[in-house]
Amino acid sequence: MAYESTTEYIQHHLTNATMCTVEGEVAFNKACSEAGFWALHVDTLAWSIGLGILFLYLFRRTAKKATTGVPSKGQAFVELIVEFVDDNVTSTFHGKSSLIAPLALTIFVWVLLMNLMDLVPVDVLPSIAGMIGQYGFGMDPHDVYMKAVPTTDLNLTFALALGVFILIIFYSIKMKGIGGFAKELSMQPFGHWAFIPVNLVLELVTLFARPLSLALRLFGNLYASELIFILIATIGFFQLPLHFMWVVFHILDRPLQTFIFMMLTIVYLSLAGEDH
Repeated sequence: MAYESTTEYIQHHLTNATMCTVEGEVAFNKACSEAGFWALHVDTLAWSIGLGILFLYLFRRTAKKATTGVPSKGQAFVELIVEFVDDNVTSTFHGKSSLIAPLALTIFVWVLLMNLMDLVPVDVLPSIAGMIGQYGFGMDPHDVYMKAVPTTDLNLTFALALGVFILIIFYSIKMKGIGGFAKELSMQPFGHWAFIPVNLVLELVTLFARPLSLALRLFGNLYASELIFILIATIGFFQLPLHFMWVVFHILDRPLQTFIFMMLTIVYLSLAGEDH
């Protein structure tokens, strides 16, 4: 697929495949520019759901085949991940909940799989999608978009952070009651009724900053990373040394970003259940 300029190439790779309804009819991509809030990024949804199903399938398959004897390589790898997550939950979460460890495991593996999509060469999946659109549906390849890294979509990172935020509110009310949670927001850090408005502003800013920082941190790192991969790809043949160095960095950085997201989730939920 030929592009008229580097700018067009970059924009095409950073544009989501979008589906919406315009005047009661299903529309795609450019026709969705006026659809506003209700446009769906079908590539983000497909890849994130697909990778989630892959995670469930692999771990369930490994669990069903698990033995007490010498473990297979797959079982050993899964046990290593489970023990790693469980150790971090045990040392960080100070409450009692059977939900936190499975939640942390799901976040770690699912977000890691989505992050690792960043290692797929930037032209492979968009080119395949373009050929499917061209030869299968008679579309212009330039009108077919495929953004294969779900965590480069701010909608997905905010959705993950929103789920964490709902759990923070749930655990705060469960552990302290509605009255205790309201008192925590209104009587801290100044324990006098006259400072309730000030306390509410300070505590609400802190409360909303947690999911906001989770979403923006993950999105910012992955989006910038994908953009650099695309810029390297525009160099041509001489991209190989730079591409190799950037991939090596990513092999170390993607698990780190996933670990940070998981640990902050555990810390926020632990704080939600503690009395201050």
